[in-house]
Amino acid sequence: MEPLTSLKKDLYQLIIGRLDGERIRHDSYRAEMLNLVGKGIGGFIVFGGKKGDMRSFINEAQAIPETPLFIAADIERGVGQQIEGCTPFPCQMAVAAAIDRSHPRDERILEESVRAVADEAKDVGINMPLIPVLDVNLDPDNPIICTRAFSDNPHEVAWFGRVYIRIVENSGLISCGKHFPGHGDTSTDSHLLLPVIGKSRHDLMEVDILPFREAVQAGVSSIMTGHLLIPTVDDMPASLSKEVMTNLLRKELGFEGLILTDALNMRALKNIENVPVQCMKAGADILLHPADPDITVQELINGLASGEITEKRIGEALRRIETAKKKLQKSAVENIDYQKHIMLSSHITDVSISLVKNTSGLLPLAERDKVCMIFAGDHELFRTSPLNGYFSNISATTDGIELQDNKCVIAVFTNVAAWKGSSGIADKEKKRIQELIRKAHRSIVISFGSPYVLRHFQEADILIAAYEATEQAQKAVIKCMEGRLDFSGRLPVGL
Repeated sequence: MEPLTSLKKDLYQLIIGRLDGERIRHDSYRAEMLNLVGKGIGGFIVFGGKKGDMRSFINEAQAIPETPLFIAADIERGVGQQIEGCTPFPCQMAVAAAIDRSHPRDERILEESVRAVADEAKDVGINMPLIPVLDVNLDPDNPIICTRAFSDNPHEVAWFGRVYIRIVENSGLISCGKHFPGHGDTSTDSHLLLPVIGKSRHDLMEVDILPFREAVQAGVSSIMTGHLLIPTVDDMPASLSKEVMTNLLRKELGFEGLILTDALNMRALKNIENVPVQCMKAGADILLHPADPDITVQELINGLASGEITEKRIGEALRRIETAKKKLQKSAVENIDYQKHIMLSSHITDVSISLVKNTSGLLPLAERDKVCMIFAGDHELFRTSPLNGYFSNISATTDGIELQDNKCVIAVFTNVAAWKGSSGIADKEKKRIQELIRKAHRSIVISFGSPYVLRHFQEADILIAAYEATEQAQKAVIKCMEGRLDFSGRLPVGL
């Protein structure tokens, strides 16, 4: 066996640790992260921070190792999702609502937007954007995928996935398809619990795995496995399963690139011992976001000493990492037109707004003083809503509202976020909204977030899906309700 120092450096190379952008201004934190670089860490996954700070730190960190660091980030909604000063883009479901793949002009807009995300990633120093999400969202109560998915149709998901992969890879970056073998058919958030997906292997292959199969053919450089238990495939979670990673992904799908685990700090794995060793043994190349990289390396050393993992398995992972890092281009992007990206993002939001149900004579909305505006769902999301100044008669609760002949507009705000456990609204609030719809003379329900909440309010005269609670989406809905903008979005999922 190699000297311990050399071995340790190799084992750190298997890890992508967490980097908190908000903390890199603190000298002690900065030193701690640069110390990990010195130890040989494979890279970082970035959360938060300002564009200038992040760029400066990444440049400093990248100057230390002989091979480049992976700088990964969840930027499904553009680099602005993580980094202040970069452009936020709409979520993947809004993109699918806005882009008609049968129209070449729409495809060009999609390509332009993915290129914008790739250019901004390169500008900051992110070389491993963790996109696209290839999950097929089949469960309307999915708390963690939902609007992060393009669609509930595997062929739609695969088509969008291929476009993202082609452009990200052509930009000299590493694309990442996630969350293999598919996190879309569960109502459990793997940040909190281990989802169990009770479908047949045949259904899994025909639906959930189809976009991943096409992603492999499209040249995706990395695939992230989900913390998911699929009893028809294995009795171990996918991220610790040799059957999933080595037999299914490597042998059956022929994938030669990097296999990443999902974040190892998630509670789905809390009852499992020796997780890093089991992940490596099963076929992972990269351990993403362990709680403590130093402890993880020690666990791997112990696993090698006990013979639970072999040097051969570690060597395979290191070779794949080395191959992937050789592909990374250092070319800087010059003259990025951030203003143009903002306009592009705004355009996609505008054309994503979907009229799910229409009753003639209600739109465009006139006589706003005769409209009662009711906010529902997540209060944090509508505290500073532009709808506040648009209607004069506003209620921030669904409780105790008296409706006479008023038209009522009910705006339901929901959010898909890790550790939250739900992408919908509580049953109690659902019932109150249903009562309001029955009492109202005419009613409009708008979903700012999960479109699936609309399925509970079919009695409303008008149903509108806006896919997210951003100010941009709310302003787009106002323009649509006034008739200044067409409702041109197509609902990408069945209700």
